[in-house]
Amino acid sequence: MRLRSMLFVPGDSDKKFEKASDIGADALILDLEDAVAPSQKDAARLLVQSHLRRKASRTWKFFVRVNPFDTGMTDEDLESVIRPGLDGIVLPKADNADDVTDLSLRIDKLEARTGMAPGSTRIVVVATETPAAMFGLQSYTSAHPRLAGLTWGAEDLAAALGASANKDQAGNWTFPYQIARAHCLFAANAAGVLALDTLYPDFRDPIGLEQDCEIARRDGFKGRIAIHPNQIAIINRAFTPSEGEIQHARRVVQLFAENPEAGTIGIDGKMYDIPHLKSAQKILAAVADDLIDIGPRPGFS
Repeated sequence: MRLRSMLFVPGDSDKKFEKASDIGADALILDLEDAVAPSQKDAARLLVQSHLRRKASRTWKFFVRVNPFDTGMTDEDLESVIRPGLDGIVLPKADNADDVTDLSLRIDKLEARTGMAPGSTRIVVVATETPAAMFGLQSYTSAHPRLAGLTWGAEDLAAALGASANKDQAGNWTFPYQIARAHCLFAANAAGVLALDTLYPDFRDPIGLEQDCEIARRDGFKGRIAIHPNQIAIINRAFTPSEGEIQHARRVVQLFAENPEAGTIGIDGKMYDIPHLKSAQKILAAVADDLIDIGPRPGFS
């Protein structure tokens, strides 16, 4: 599932949904949690349900962020939105992989009830929003079949810790939030799912967003959350391999395919080994390229 950009859209705003629908995001997250006031929850569920009923074709994945388990509203959210047309659920404030299992069991029943293919609803977890979650990140490594990605959140974690700020005067994450970001990245890759960076809150700062996305991609994130339509083009561009990167990756994969017994190959005076091959394969996979079958490589997996 390609999720370079996932744009939050308030679940109770038809106007914002219409604007977001053709902005180019890989996924829209119709939000039933923080973006919707308690008095508007019912109206938001009905509006999201009406969007799901539409038969118009779309180029983006349809996700819904439900309210967390401790609110007592999760089941009502799920009963409203688990129906044909939905691609996934975003689960906030999860403590560990047991919450994914719990959510999946609830989805199982609703998929069967609404005639959806079993397992068709994927799950993206906001995996660092509680102190307990920081100790639960390792639990995601045995990935649930529904799990599509992990992202992290700093605002709710800061509130839970009673922190006065989560960034320093230069605008960099302070140490606790650097840990949260890094561990989310490690956990997602250990589980073999997408690592998605958190939102960039200043939607009026395109240069800062672009620089931040470059850092995120450098570190290994495959996409990120957005809070404004103006952020989507920048995010998509940042997390899409350039033509030069794609051509180089194809060359690396091709040369290893032509030399199946080689542990290293030379390209333009530089040596490339199996980690470089794996990186090249991931680049091609990110653009849905057909990977060349290089067959088994002794000593490597």
